[in-house]
Amino acid sequence: MSDEKTEILELVRKYHQLRSDQEFIPGVTLVQSSGATFDDDDRVALVEAALDMRIAAGVSTQRFERDLAKFFGLRKAQMANSGSSANLLALTALTSPTLGERRLRPKDEVITVAAGFPTTVNPIIQNGMVPVFVDVELGTYNTTPERIADAISPRTRAIMVAHALGNPFAVAEVAALARRHDLYLIEDNCDAVGSTYQGQLTGTFGDIATVSFYPAHHITTGEGGCVLTRSVSLARIVEQLRDWGRDCWCEPGKDNTCCKRFEYQLGTLPYGYDHKYIFSHVGYNLKSTDLQAALGLSQLAKVAEFGAARRRNWQRMHDGLRDVPGLLLPSPTPDSDPSWFGFVITVQPDAPFTRRGLTDFLESRRVATRRFFGGNLTRHPAYVDREHRIAHALTNSDLITQNTFWVGVYPALTAQMIDYVVATIREFVATS
Repeated sequence: MSDEKTEILELVRKYHQLRSDQEFIPGVTLVQSSGATFDDDDRVALVEAALDMRIAAGVSTQRFERDLAKFFGLRKAQMANSGSSANLLALTALTSPTLGERRLRPKDEVITVAAGFPTTVNPIIQNGMVPVFVDVELGTYNTTPERIADAISPRTRAIMVAHALGNPFAVAEVAALARRHDLYLIEDNCDAVGSTYQGQLTGTFGDIATVSFYPAHHITTGEGGCVLTRSVSLARIVEQLRDWGRDCWCEPGKDNTCCKRFEYQLGTLPYGYDHKYIFSHVGYNLKSTDLQAALGLSQLAKVAEFGAARRRNWQRMHDGLRDVPGLLLPSPTPDSDPSWFGFVITVQPDAPFTRRGLTDFLESRRVATRRFFGGNLTRHPAYVDREHRIAHALTNSDLITQNTFWVGVYPALTAQMIDYVVATIREFVATS
């Protein structure tokens, strides 16, 4: 490293330290619902990549993919430009003609939950398939194997479900159900990095899984996501779809990795057509950059620390609100150890106050609140005219739409901030 570069990075480290000490003033400082947690190593990693002008996917991306796959104990990880893109890639990969009779096709049914984030559902619709919506449990905010089993029809070919706000669904049982019925299981693990079920990391039970690195999530690359699988053949399809759909597997800036670039004959193309420009799938450019991956590598080193902080903040808030009347507090799925994304609260229908009244009060006291994503997605204008099937009454999803919200537990929140949120909620309830 040059003397000039070393000097710049030391100045970056000092700059970070000058900006990091900010006093919390209750009622003045915003207690955010989510956010990234950075240290000086993160800032230096990002700036160093920028100084080297690593503006496309490269060495840092390859290393991040390897390290992430190793963290999950899986064979392959493909970085993408967002968790939403990762979801699109994951489901679209299962439509590949290379999968033969097991490929997903238009009009096939994919079981998912009604109460969640839309980008778990959108890839189903974008691939011409039919989402089948099931309800969730209050408290865990996950669906159950029984609900999924009840929703299976002769047209069902896959299950695509997210772990709700870091709380695992009963994924071992759902994976077993999928195997019995010869269904694919796609785990949307975007909110649950570091969560475990029966001692095993979520994101490792299904055929394919996704992760998001948006700043709200467990680790961040700014924008970014990843597709994970133990199947080398599925990983190859994901890579092709992400990289314009091309058959070539050369890294950016590389040529002739296969040593026979001008010796292919695929499709009806003439023999010798340049392999860099042969397209085997209808794909996209959903790649990320080394700037993102450099930050991701620094963040990944702290994933256990971040998970411990999330669990600690969640437990402190749960203990502080345990005896507050009118509130349904969240509960972990049995046999799970969630790395919580947020702290979910449902105002009981018979409470002497409303969810709106409580969230307005929190917001007025500078505590940020968020709804449980879209609530019942079938009620949104985006899905009203889209083909779908509702497997059974979405009673709890409707209640969530009206009465549920969440507040933050992410690592940058201090014990003082958590206690302030607890005190604010208790004050509102006591005076309502």
